[in-house]
Amino acid sequence: MRRRLINSTLAVVLIVIAVFGISLVIVETRTITAGAQDRVESEALRLVSIVDSRLIGDEKITAGILSDQVPADRYALIEIEGRAPIEVGERPVGDVIQSTATGEQGERVTVQESRSSVTQEVGRTLLIIAGVALLAIVAAVLLAVRQANRLTSPLTDLAETAERLGSGDPRPRSRRYGVQELDRVADVLDRSAERIARMLTAERRLAADASHQLRTPLTALSMRLEEIALTEDLHTVKEEATIALAQVERLTDVVQRLLTNARDPRTGSAVSFDLDEVIKQQVEEWRPAYRSAGRAIVSSGKRHLQAVGTPGAVAQVLAALIENSLMHGGGTVALRTRVTGNQTVIEVTDEGQGVPPELGARIFERTISGRNSTGIGLAVARDLAEADGGRLEMLQAKPPVFGLFLSRTAPKAAVGHEAARPTVR
Repeated sequence: MRRRLINSTLAVVLIVIAVFGISLVIVETRTITAGAQDRVESEALRLVSIVDSRLIGDEKITAGILSDQVPADRYALIEIEGRAPIEVGERPVGDVIQSTATGEQGERVTVQESRSSVTQEVGRTLLIIAGVALLAIVAAVLLAVRQANRLTSPLTDLAETAERLGSGDPRPRSRRYGVQELDRVADVLDRSAERIARMLTAERRLAADASHQLRTPLTALSMRLEEIALTEDLHTVKEEATIALAQVERLTDVVQRLLTNARDPRTGSAVSFDLDEVIKQQVEEWRPAYRSAGRAIVSSGKRHLQAVGTPGAVAQVLAALIENSLMHGGGTVALRTRVTGNQTVIEVTDEGQGVPPELGARIFERTISGRNSTGIGLAVARDLAEADGGRLEMLQAKPPVFGLFLSRTAPKAAVGHEAARPTVR
């Protein structure tokens, strides 16, 4: 494309130079020739007037007297009746330009000039025109190269950007080139890069969240199945199977919740539910794991509290906090419920060393972890809490106390069956 632009621009310039150059040469040649003829005619008229005046005054007329009146590059022939012709200057050879004038006394003056002088002047004019044409060609080539670079370099850059997008590198370049059409393509590619980046981030986040959130239910389910496999008591088998089915339902809810959050992290399905059931289910589910670790998990506080939220999401938030205490905390883990204003609060605390000072409020950021863990659990838990209008906060660093705040009253109905979303800080 670069070569085509240069060649096309150069071709246009050459055509323009050829058309106007040839026309200019013809016009200048005719102008120079006509000017030379006018000069010769003017010279002849001037000489004949001089001869007339001298004849009227009966003055002497010789070649020496008239030599000062005739330029060196011209030849003059004065013919007076009854006298010998008078020649001034050297008669030119070859093609000449001449003019003859007749005076009042019957004398004739003929002035001649060699056409070679006209040819030389035309040649000088042609050289000037050729020089200007050459400069125009050089300027056209430079302009064509510059314009070609201005157009082809952005196209090459845009092609590289598109190739990067195809290879999985969605970083937008935000480069603009001063050409409206190319800038529009760059805008489209940048917007596409941003969309691809968001999609890739969502996919990676979904994969990480799924890996983290599914690990706990699957571990609990496998423990129940192991209990079933090791016991021969039919009553125990039925009890453990019932718990395993409940955990399968929870696993299904986790998967559904992850998919819903992947599409829209603010899409909640908040309802009013009994908080005791969720806490009881979590304590029973995690008790075997804590027993294996030589620790205990207990619940306390006010009973029969109602909270607004998604039971499955609240269970996942509590599971993340309980698992975090199991991995990083120590001693007994306690789940305490209390009421503050129009909110129900579930506090999860343990007797461990607490959150390191260098982490502080960053404990809820993704990839932030005090030990060798994914750093995802608390971030996912906060997202789940906020999706239904609640919030998750670290109330105390040492000993660690995390509080899940849930509304006690359902939000006012909005259009249709959807509820208005509370403001989440």
